[in-house]
Amino acid sequence: MTRSETDFAGPGTYALILACRQTGSVQIGRLSRLHLQPGYYVYVGSALGTGGLQARLRHHLQIPARPHWHIDYLRAVCDVREVWFTSDTARFEHRWAKVMAGLPGAGVPLPRFGSSDCACVAHLFSYARVPSIRVFRQQVKTPVSRSVTSDFARSGCHRASC
Repeated sequence: MTRSETDFAGPGTYALILACRQTGSVQIGRLSRLHLQPGYYVYVGSALGTGGLQARLRHHLQIPARPHWHIDYLRAVCDVREVWFTSDTARFEHRWAKVMAGLPGAGVPLPRFGSSDCACVAHLFSYARVPSIRVFRQQVKTPVSRSVTSDFARSGCHRASC
């Protein structure tokens, strides 16, 4: 499935599906150290401001020289495999985080990761295997599209001009 640039042009909510192949730890800004385990991490966020999903995902698909968000620190040691997203002006990230926390096998590897500005326990969850998008879609009750990272490369989302 390929995506065009217009799929990512507006505001929306997204989940980064990250693969981790190593053990160890990484400092997450001033929050704490995250102890890594091989498996998968899912980070939930929203992109409602200027540039929408396209700008936010372009940022997350690159490893930033100067980390800004908690997820930037994790990106240095994990690869983005998929992005689940919905294009909408509504902020669904808190509902998505609650659903992610309740999926089978979910763990919270570092409380407050990505959620220092809300009441969610975290916006980062760990799993031994990639969670089921089918089950996720049923529980969030909002349309959710799935894209693999190669779709972003084809859409030109790695270019600075996106």
